[in-house]
Amino acid sequence: MVRGLVLLVAGPAIGLAVAAPAQAQVPVPPLPPGVGATVVAPRTLMSQVVTMTNQQRYANGCRRLLTVDQELTVASVRQSVYMARTGLFSHVWRDGTTFVRRSHLAGYAQPSGENIAWGYRTATEVIEAWMASPRHRANMLNCGAKSIGTGVVYAANGVPYYTQVFGWD
Repeated sequence: MVRGLVLLVAGPAIGLAVAAPAQAQVPVPPLPPGVGATVVAPRTLMSQVVTMTNQQRYANGCRRLLTVDQELTVASVRQSVYMARTGLFSHVWRDGTTFVRRSHLAGYAQPSGENIAWGYRTATEVIEAWMASPRHRANMLNCGAKSIGTGVVYAANGVPYYTQVFGWD
């Protein structure tokens, strides 16, 4: 199965977005027949992603667990919906909207980073993939972050799209 990972981070002082090299919009191919027969409810996956992210943070020295923020959750779900509907795997929408802008539109003032992924069938798989990627891992283990929002949305072809947005406050 083809899977993808990309991240975007914003500096706390400058608020500018810096994209990973895999920033380009990538069309996502449909899954082969029979793949994706077992579907986990998005809310369940979202909760598991938060729990596992906090477990990773704690195991790696971050004693402050992330709290779920409704505004970051809205921004995350919007990102996942966009990717699932368009089939484009990118932090930046066609109209130029970034995770910083999406977070601001949702009412959150200080987003710190975003991780996105698609095609992973379980929260464990996506967390393992993010932790294996140095830049995604850095977002997850940024002990200065205080808040998180997650979004999981299935595309019409059954492909799940994941988003985590982190915040400074």
